[in-house]
Amino acid sequence: MNVASLPASAFAELARTSPAPAGLTLLRSALHTRRLLLLKALLVRVHRERASVGTGALGRFERSWDLLEQVERHHPAVVRDVLDYPTTGVWLAAALAEPAGPDFDRLLTRLDMVALTAALRSGDPLDLTVETADGLLSLPGVGRLRMPSDRVRILAGNRTARFHPDAGRHPAPTVLTLLAGRRGVLAGRGPDWSPVRSLPRGTTRLDDLDPYRVPVGTAGGSIGTPAGHVDTDHAAWSARWRAAQELLARTDPGRAFEVTRSVRVVVPLVPCGPGHRGATLSAAPGAVLTSLPDEAWGMAETLVHELHHSKLATLHELVPLYGPGRDAVHQVGWRPDPRPIAGVLHGAYAHLALADLWRRAATVEGVPTSWRSDAGQQFDELHDQVGEALTILLESDELTREGREFAYQMRQHHASLGTTPLVAG
Repeated sequence: MNVASLPASAFAELARTSPAPAGLTLLRSALHTRRLLLLKALLVRVHRERASVGTGALGRFERSWDLLEQVERHHPAVVRDVLDYPTTGVWLAAALAEPAGPDFDRLLTRLDMVALTAALRSGDPLDLTVETADGLLSLPGVGRLRMPSDRVRILAGNRTARFHPDAGRHPAPTVLTLLAGRRGVLAGRGPDWSPVRSLPRGTTRLDDLDPYRVPVGTAGGSIGTPAGHVDTDHAAWSARWRAAQELLARTDPGRAFEVTRSVRVVVPLVPCGPGHRGATLSAAPGAVLTSLPDEAWGMAETLVHELHHSKLATLHELVPLYGPGRDAVHQVGWRPDPRPIAGVLHGAYAHLALADLWRRAATVEGVPTSWRSDAGQQFDELHDQVGEALTILLESDELTREGREFAYQMRQHHASLGTTPLVAG
């Protein structure tokens, strides 16, 4: 696919970091298409290598695939929502990259939880028994259930699902209820149930439970260490999220809408050193990984910055903006280490969105005085750095034709921001 296949206006809006709905709709569609292709690639691989897949893992994978297809026939929107959940992308990327062997077999069993979550959210009757991983059932975007058994029977009907351990004594089943008036949303109760919490004013989740909220084997690395459920101050995260949304709404209502609609998951990270850390995963568009910022504007800036990394990663999967990796690296103003062309483009794009936000923060009424002053200074510094990076991009032969058009549109928006914002009095 090339840029000619896309609405020119939507492509230009995305390049200019615009939160216009047309661009967001395009990216959501591209994400789902990509997710379906990866899932089909996994199915093809399993069939091609079935002789090397353990019998148990193969049987579970095929039964779960059948269940997912059955739910999809009657509830396609529910299945789409589960497949597009950010951690599903991390799991698929891990499974497709894993060589054949016991670890690959373990990864395949995750489809159990994907299919089960879709089946439960559909609200249809259900009677099946599933195996657990270390006594845990992890339902993406819903929660985690700890059971005293390696097999659990699930009986669902009348908008209620009960989980019964297959062996041993248990005082009462854990119950999940499909909430009336909220399609596909589950709420649970029971001593062994831990829910994925919702953040205020929307459907964004604070996911501190999913085993694939960071890539397998990377915890503590460059991304950071994910915070555990018992160590997460959910009230503090909700308060900071709400304050950031209010601040964005006063500063840039369009950007506030974009964040609410596009950030599906916030993954809390363990603080590490001064300041706070933010990250995104190319396999998980819509997820923002961050430690808890000290102030509302820190959260607002992190959400805008990381969301634009996600947007660019999704668009690049749809329309390649740069070619395969080369050895060339380039110096940029916001990092001490030279960056490959992909890093220059990603950094310029995310920082262009921040420059736009900071310019508005420095010129509108109703934002904290300390942020307004800091935003003006940040804009002055970053505006020049982004301009230098755009020159690197436009002079590079590493961008595709679409990538050059994208960078050109970025430069047009950069120029429209002016040089020094007029700080509100």
